Amino acid sequence: MKKSTILGKALLSATVITLSLGTVSCKQESKPEDSKEAAEEQNEVKFEDNDAKEDDSEFLVNAAETDLEEIEIGKLAQQKGTDAEVKAFGKMLVDDHSKSFEELKSFSDKKQISLPLVATEDSKEAYNDLNKKTGLDFDKKFAQMMVDGHQNALKDAEKVSKEAKDEEIRMWAANKIPTLTAHLEHSKKLKERLDSKK
Repeated sequence: MKKSTILGKALLSATVITLSLGTVSCKQESKPEDSKEAAEEQNEVKFEDNDAKEDDSEFLVNAAETDLEEIEIGKLAQQKGTDAEVKAFGKMLVDDHSKSFEELKSFSDKKQISLPLVATEDSKEAYNDLNKKTGLDFDKKFAQMMVDGHQNALKDAEKVSKEAKDEEIRMWAANKIPTLTAHLEHSKKLKERLDSKK
């Protein structure tokens, strides 16, 4: 009788350990969560009963995603760009968007809004697409990305400056418009010049 009880307990223990190990290995194999999605989920939990604050937090999460992407792409432009102006624009992006991200982080901490702190999956995809290019093809794709990206960022900033419920967030967005406009104009001129090259 005792032997069967001991054997039963041993089998039960082995089963529990096997199931536990199986659970751990499944968790480790799952895809890491996107930094933007993680920030959005944290904000949803924090502002569950405050739709206005949740909407405003989404504006800041999007702005952080843009800053992080522009920083990484700016670094890549400095490394791989063949045109001097592409390299210089890359440096300007890193400088301006790093400053913007630090301001945004400080601002969002005050508002208790979570932000992505590393490049998102979409940003990594854009970076990888650009990184596949070389020479003039790289420069042209970079310029096109900068036109598209800054058009979207400017549109978002203009929307936030009018629609955010929090007055400080509206003012913050309004203050971003001149820099984004300058980047957009710069990138349009760069694209036009590069597109004329063969």
